[in-house]
Amino acid sequence: MSVTVSVTGLRELEAQLAKLSKAAGKAALRRALKTAAQPLADLAESKAPVGDTHTLAPSITVGTRLSRRQAKRHRRMFRDDRASVEMFVGAGPPPSAHNQEFGNIHMAAQPFLRPAWDEDREALLDRLKGELRTEIQKAVIRAKKRAARAAARARG
Repeated sequence: MSVTVSVTGLRELEAQLAKLSKAAGKAALRRALKTAAQPLADLAESKAPVGDTHTLAPSITVGTRLSRRQAKRHRRMFRDDRASVEMFVGAGPPPSAHNQEFGNIHMAAQPFLRPAWDEDREALLDRLKGELRTEIQKAVIRAKKRAARAAARARG
């Protein structure tokens, strides 16, 4: 099942982002994505089923890294997609995570991430817009200060 999300009204931020170096732009995008997605991870953690091992809820994080197995599957799914910045929200390496979310022949599904997404989707997109604006503006200011210092050193 695929979900399509569309965010509009960010044209002026894209123009500001173009003023930055590629590395500075990616860093600003990563910071904004991580900050905006953290409440979703917290909500998923609160919805995660509690079992005997208690390992699922603490493994829910926001980050750019995947476990080796997740990364392998992700590369297969998005082989041709060249996204500039990606951020992932979900359970870490415990192999039981997908069984909890979707169930299997031995146990019923106990979804935690999809209900969190359904509940927080609109708020997350609103947070993301605000965080993108803030982080890009900060990065542009930092780049201007850096350029001014470099110009001052060159003159002096």
